[in-house]
Amino acid sequence: MQAIVNASNQEDEFVKDFLISCDKLSVLIYDLLATEVWKEKIFSEILNIDGFEPKTTFPLYMVLYHEATVINLLETTMFYREVCEATEDNVLDLVDYCYRKLTQLVARNEETEEVKDEAIEVTDSVSAMAHASNIEELEKQDRRLNFEICIKAVSLLRYIIDHLESLPLSAMTRLLNTHDIPQLLVELIECPPWSHRKNGKQYKYIDGKWVYVDFADSLKLTKIEGQVWLSIFQLLMSQSCQQKYELDTYRKNTILKLRAFLTEPMLDQIPALGELQRYLEHLSMMDPPAPRREVILEQVPEVRDTILRSNAGKWRKIAKKQIKSFFDPSTSDLKMQAKRWADTYNFDVIEGLLSDPPKCARCGEDASKRCSRCQNEWYCGRECQVSHWSKHKQACDLMFNSINKLKEQQTLAVAT
Repeated sequence: MQAIVNASNQEDEFVKDFLISCDKLSVLIYDLLATEVWKEKIFSEILNIDGFEPKTTFPLYMVLYHEATVINLLETTMFYREVCEATEDNVLDLVDYCYRKLTQLVARNEETEEVKDEAIEVTDSVSAMAHASNIEELEKQDRRLNFEICIKAVSLLRYIIDHLESLPLSAMTRLLNTHDIPQLLVELIECPPWSHRKNGKQYKYIDGKWVYVDFADSLKLTKIEGQVWLSIFQLLMSQSCQQKYELDTYRKNTILKLRAFLTEPMLDQIPALGELQRYLEHLSMMDPPAPRREVILEQVPEVRDTILRSNAGKWRKIAKKQIKSFFDPSTSDLKMQAKRWADTYNFDVIEGLLSDPPKCARCGEDASKRCSRCQNEWYCGRECQVSHWSKHKQACDLMFNSINKLKEQQTLAVAT
C-alpha cells in the first residue's frame, strides 16, 4: 500500500530501494511462484476433498489474494531499471510466469466470458454468497482474482521488455524464441479479454473493474491496451530484438495482422506507432530470412522447477495437512486470525515505524491532523488540507478503496 501511494504521489519510492538493498526481490519472486504452484496443485486438491465445508473461506481467500498482492508490488516497483537489474537470473522465472498468465488470457475465452458476466452483474458479494456454498463462491472469487492477476502480468512483462538491455541475454531469447511473446501480444490485440460487449453495451476493464463506455470513448486506449502496444513496439522495433527474433513465414503473417489496428485514432494516441506502421509495410514486401543453424546455450529458470520437484507426489498429503492446520479453524483460532489481520492494517502501528514526526503534505511543517478518509496523509491544519485536495484526491481514492476491499472480505468471513 505504501509503495502504491508513493508511486501515485510521485514521491520518494523508498520501498523499492529497501527491496534492492535488502535483497528481497528474489524472496518476492519465490513467494509469487510458490503461491502459483499452491493454487495449481494444492488448491485443486482441497476443492476435491470430500466433506470439506469450512466454517469460513476467508483463510483460503487470503492465500489466493496473496498472489495478487505480490504481483501488484512487483508491478509497482519494476517500473525502474535498477529493480529489474536486481532480479538477476530470477527474471527468467518471472518471464515464464508472465508467459503462463498471458497464455491464460488468450486461451481461456469461455471462462473469461463467465468472469466478465459475473463482474458486471454481481454487485453485492455478501448477497451472492448467501445464494451459493462457501466453496462455489470461493471458486468464483479465484476466477475473478486470476483475471486481475493476468492483467497485472501484462504490465509487469512490459517493464521487463523495456529494460531487456540490462537483463541476462537468456531473458531476450525466452521472450522472443522460446515463448514467442510477440505472437501472444498480437492475439491479445485481436481478441482483447479486457473488452466485453453485453446486451449491446460496451464494457472495458479499467483500474480493476468493468466500466461501461459509450461509442465516443470506445476508441480511447486504456492503460492495459497501451501496455500491450508499447510492448509490441519495443519487441519489434528494437535493433537487438530484431537480430534475435527468428522470423519465419508464420510469424511474419501473424505480425502483419497488426496493420488493421493501426488506424488514425490509434496513431493519434501513440504517435510512435507510426514507425511500427512503416516497419510492417516494409516487412510485407520482404521474404523471411533462412533459418539459422547454430548451437545455443542459455540459462533456464530454476525456482518453479525446484518447487515442483521437491514436492512431487505430495500434493494431496500437503492439502490434507493444511486443511487440518490452517483452513478449517476453530472459532477461537478464527478470532485470533482476524485480530492479526486487523493489527496488520492498523495505521497507528505503521506510524510507529516512522523515525521522524509526520510532516504536512503541503507546507512541510509538523503535522498533527491527517486525512480522515484514507488515514495516510498528514496536515498542519484544514487550510493546507483543502488546498492540497486536488493533488491528494487520486491517492486518497486508491487507499480508501483498498481499505474498503479489506473490510468487505472481513465482512464476508463474518457472514460465512
